[in-house]
Amino acid sequence: MAFPIPSRQLFIDGEWTEPIKKNRIPIINPATEEIIGDIPAATAEDVELAVAAARRALKRNKGEDWASASGAHRAKYLRAIAAKIMERKGQISKLEAMDSGKPLDETEWDIDDVAGCFEYYAEQAEALDAKQKAPISLPMDTFKCHVLRQPIGVVGLISPWNYPLLMATWKVAPALAASCATILKPSETASVTCLELADVCREVGLPPGVLNILTGLGPEAGAPLACHPDVDKVAFTGSTATGSKIMSSAAQMVKPVTLELGGKSPILVFEDVDLDKAAEWAAFGCFWTNGQICSATSRLLVHESIAADFLDRLLKWCKNIKVSDPFEDGCRLGPVISKAQYEKVLKFISTAKSEGATVLCGGSRPEHLKKGYFIEPTIISDVSTSMQIWKEEVFGPVLCVKTFRSDDEAVELANDSQYGLGSAVLSKNLERCEKVTKELQAGIVWVNCPQPCFCQAPWGGSKRSGFGRELGEWGLENYLNIKQVTEYISDEPWGWYKSP
Repeated sequence: MAFPIPSRQLFIDGEWTEPIKKNRIPIINPATEEIIGDIPAATAEDVELAVAAARRALKRNKGEDWASASGAHRAKYLRAIAAKIMERKGQISKLEAMDSGKPLDETEWDIDDVAGCFEYYAEQAEALDAKQKAPISLPMDTFKCHVLRQPIGVVGLISPWNYPLLMATWKVAPALAASCATILKPSETASVTCLELADVCREVGLPPGVLNILTGLGPEAGAPLACHPDVDKVAFTGSTATGSKIMSSAAQMVKPVTLELGGKSPILVFEDVDLDKAAEWAAFGCFWTNGQICSATSRLLVHESIAADFLDRLLKWCKNIKVSDPFEDGCRLGPVISKAQYEKVLKFISTAKSEGATVLCGGSRPEHLKKGYFIEPTIISDVSTSMQIWKEEVFGPVLCVKTFRSDDEAVELANDSQYGLGSAVLSKNLERCEKVTKELQAGIVWVNCPQPCFCQAPWGGSKRSGFGRELGEWGLENYLNIKQVTEYISDEPWGWYKSP
């Protein structure tokens, strides 16, 4: 589907700004492999301008314009952004589908979530007013104490390409609610809708410098942002390797970071499930978002007593998934994001076969699609825990399968990972579900489903999946400094030293 890509510049200090080096990066539609536009390529010089603009935004009018303004004041802007996003939902959803390859039905759902997230953090900003100066009970009546919640300052936000606008919003909305000034660096692989967010913020009159958006390559724009001495915090979603580099860079300045990194999440299917319901959930948990989701439940653990019947059902569900251009009606699996990712996923499948695994279905380009980075839903069995496909994140529509005999073995296999982001437990026995939930080493556990995500609930992982939590009230706390204020209220002298 042809749809014009707006030509944008960087967004710095409330204005469209040409990159200092005037370079641009081509946009490639992953469904057609065609160049459909370009985005500006920021460098360290542009980062300097954006950070300076953010600093000015915090100090403007002695902070009254933003940093020390009421939560109710900020909430008006957040609600205006949400409303404008919904006004432009049709356009933004189509841009997202073209840029990322996600099915249009998915991107429409994502844009609804973007608006909902801004609305939610408008409420959180208002609630922050009521929490200010909340008294703390002390054991001595000669003192009184309260807490101030103040913005952490200028924050660098680095977001991924799999949910281009939504993952950016998970960071931007709470940071603005907390009255921080922000610099967003979206992934160069899918930045188009983040630049549309800049246009929305310009339309609603967000104060200059409060949100700056720099598109560009990671080494040229992301790295200078992460290590900038005037950036007070970095929040990053992406690969574990890049997260480690950001953490190392921030450590030099004892700069706080929030990291939401990779995953190799398990889905445990016990012997008492409804086979068809469980099969659909297993497919959804791995193949949603074209398999490119950090929480993808890409390790299927199924009880050996039902494994044959379950896999038979699952194969039928997978063969019924419509793989097509994202704009076709009923599309449920689009292309992976890029040629590099396409080749990487196929290499994972090839390596699995060479290590002795069996490809039950998929594993290649669908025959009816001659162009685009499409890969069929792929299921791999005969997997051992020493194989690459068991250990490493694929970030594509590939599910590996292993059987278990007991609840304890299921948990042991589930926890056999360097990652700890998501996990799912499917069983009619809710006591079992509760027990297994406590034993799983993951930041998120889904019971009788995978992948639901609500902006009210915390999101984040453990082990090499990162640390810190986004969304909910926890997401707001990421961007706040907590200041204790304690006052001596007695008329009596302290009396520790002898009076001179």
